[in-house]
Amino acid sequence: MAETTAISQTQETVPAPRREITLIPPVDVFEDENGLNLHADLPGVAPDQLDVRVDRNTLTIEGKAVIETPEGMEALYAEVRSPHYRRSFTLSSELEPEKIEARLKDGVLQLYIPKRESARPRKIQIKVA
Repeated sequence: MAETTAISQTQETVPAPRREITLIPPVDVFEDENGLNLHADLPGVAPDQLDVRVDRNTLTIEGKAVIETPEGMEALYAEVRSPHYRRSFTLSSELEPEKIEARLKDGVLQLYIPKRESARPRKIQIKVA
């Protein structure tokens, strides 16, 4: 399949007033004739700590994982206590962001972004003369 231009990663700068670690989650994007499927790995993120939004043509995924310390224990060393995930993509005009479907299962966010009808392949009927 040809390389898609329907979605591209957006480079962004995150303001630095807080010294919170922001992780870029790994994302797989699959395209078929009807749309895109996007799978983002967000381990430890609960649905109420996840924010998926579209502003104009920018899709942003943001979530916070809460890592519980077992009762009666104290972390002597922890590289990441509460990871904050953030990733943004620029959506092409051939997609319908208002129809995005989202599902979170086992730490993987699955988004389906349909293509506009005009961007989908169509079969042309041949009439017999």
